[in-house]
Amino acid sequence: MESTFQRKFSVAGAEVGGEHLALIAGPCVIESAEMCLNLAQEVKRVAADLGLPLVFKSSYVKANRTSARSFRGPGLEEGLRILAEVRDKVGVPVLSDVHAVDEVEAAARVLDVLQVPAFLCRQSELVEACARTGKPVNVKKGQFLAPEDTRHILDKLSLAGAKRVMLTERGSCFGYHNLVVDMRGITTMRGFGVPVAFDVTHSLQTPGGERTGGDRRFAGTLARAAVAAGCDALFVETHHEPEKALSDSGTMMPLSELKRFLEDMVKLRRAYLACSSR
Repeated sequence: MESTFQRKFSVAGAEVGGEHLALIAGPCVIESAEMCLNLAQEVKRVAADLGLPLVFKSSYVKANRTSARSFRGPGLEEGLRILAEVRDKVGVPVLSDVHAVDEVEAAARVLDVLQVPAFLCRQSELVEACARTGKPVNVKKGQFLAPEDTRHILDKLSLAGAKRVMLTERGSCFGYHNLVVDMRGITTMRGFGVPVAFDVTHSLQTPGGERTGGDRRFAGTLARAAVAAGCDALFVETHHEPEKALSDSGTMMPLSELKRFLEDMVKLRRAYLACSSR
């Protein structure tokens, strides 16, 4: 497939696909404006110290929840208001999931990146509507999809006029209550001419049951492998107190551990670039 996409592009000043790893980070879901503003300021400080381009992420609504009793977020209108406040007061580009065509117009007025969730990555009308906004689009590869089949998603985006597109690897489902990451997928998807992010957080999930769980012990293992494989960005959900988080409490990274984790990733990125230039 001949690529019509930009291998490297800017998101409100944050470069994606360049020499430095880009960082997509924030809490899984918006719990409050105060929490998001505080967390965005602290994540921005960490990213600036390490020279990492940053896009702040949080979901205004979690449309796919295991339990009917799970917290789903403040909703479209209030959630976008909070993200706009984060963008304007903290000075960072913002990203959130978009779940339906009728959300796209409002979301595009606020978000710097529109994200298509993994379970919705084959929804043609949604993908095309996001593309037509002219905003950068991040599509998460579905757990059910082979990496090479993301080319069909890219065809839809290209035909709808998208130029700035990123794909995100977040693990594949090969059995009950577990995900497996095939790092070959990063090479495959980068071969389509787009930057590829690795979703550290959701690759740790153990889906199903009364509440989706996961094991953050393996965050470093998987992230190191992804950076060594050449990913262009890391997607890391983080929280001051993950055990008290209202969503993905088992997989989010404690904010106190984020800087040390990223320091290791920066070193690995340098090693990868040195090896790939030989």
